[in-house]
Amino acid sequence: MANNDILSRPSLGERGWLASQLRDETMGGAILLFAAIGALIWANSPWGDSYFDLVHYKIGPAELGLNLSLGVWAADALLAIFFFVVGLELKHELVLGSLSKPAQAIVPAAAALGGMLVPALFYVAVNATLADGSLQGWGIPMATDIAFALAVLAIFGRKLPVALRAFLLTLAVVDDLGAISVIAIFYSDKFAMLWFAGFLATMLAYWLLQKYRISSPILFIPLVLIGWYFCYKSGVHATVAGVAFGFLTRVRTDPGETESPADKLIHTIHPISAGLAVPIFALFAAGVDLRATGVIEPLQSPIAIGIMVGLVLGKPIGIVGMAWFMARFTRASLSPGIAWRDVMAVGVLAGVGFTVALLISELGYPDNAFNLESAKISVLVASVVAAAIAAVILLSRSRQYARMAEIEEADLNHDDIPDVYQQGDAESNPEPR
Repeated sequence: MANNDILSRPSLGERGWLASQLRDETMGGAILLFAAIGALIWANSPWGDSYFDLVHYKIGPAELGLNLSLGVWAADALLAIFFFVVGLELKHELVLGSLSKPAQAIVPAAAALGGMLVPALFYVAVNATLADGSLQGWGIPMATDIAFALAVLAIFGRKLPVALRAFLLTLAVVDDLGAISVIAIFYSDKFAMLWFAGFLATMLAYWLLQKYRISSPILFIPLVLIGWYFCYKSGVHATVAGVAFGFLTRVRTDPGETESPADKLIHTIHPISAGLAVPIFALFAAGVDLRATGVIEPLQSPIAIGIMVGLVLGKPIGIVGMAWFMARFTRASLSPGIAWRDVMAVGVLAGVGFTVALLISELGYPDNAFNLESAKISVLVASVVAAAIAAVILLSRSRQYARMAEIEEADLNHDDIPDVYQQGDAESNPEPR
């Protein structure tokens, strides 16, 4: 394939890695959706008070400053597992995947950046001009929920080319990194240097263990738990520890190894993250109490309008706009078989911002119940709207995707290697119609 093609088919090895990651995320997305719906129904049912009692129920050793509510444990501890997986995925993408070569990385990286900045700017524009606006939540519409997005793909875009799925995963990983950076810089408080120095020391120890090929879980598990605790006590949001340790994990294999430490960890932890940690967080975070206000009043606030505009309009505009600009700037073109409307479908789908958006909502409005409710319900509504629009675009291209999938998955010689990896690109990539 020509070097100036973008969104090209990944290598055979990368294809297998992607398939494994996306499969876990898709299954997790279905569980996540059920957890969110269950939380909303429970919170607004006659038994709604029991839901909020559970969310605020405190547990943990007070002597260590960890007598926390279950809601906080879900946000600070369970999401640290999620962000550990993000760190592993990001390291893989930077070292072995789509971000490992500058020529291939520039378009998805720029698209991810646009997908973060434009929604935030839309939010700021709305809340700076409307009465009673609040700028605290500008980070809410920045993140994409890959699990929720892939659940939509499982229904409406099952035949989406693997290159576009890889593009969506890259977008989600990069803007999750952006979101965690925003959380660390703008949504952390009471910074304690000594505790943070302890956290840095645990990171150094983790890196040294990786460097000298020490793999004993007897050392790693306590070290990671201590590092998480130091990060929590430093005032930096504890999920930052997850990304940091994931990113420090070795992704290249040594001679004689069949899997790198990162691959081993991701195969073990990813199902736990997607199937347990994130859905439990959604169960505790998605329960918005609408019994007093209803749905309409929270959605009329500038906060809600800014979030919905940012996710539904800002995401696709930022992603597609930056991808198109970089393609023009570098004189690159889309790979044969992929059209700009396919990139638009991915951009709209990236507006499904659920898990991290809910987390930033809680961090941005911890002491204002109405603003928090407005933020959360608008995240839910915007995600549903974005998913619906993406579904329409995906269905309009379903015949083309089916033709491409038939070619990409064909294995006529039954050697378990798709034939497209054993023949010329001219035969393997149909022109879009």
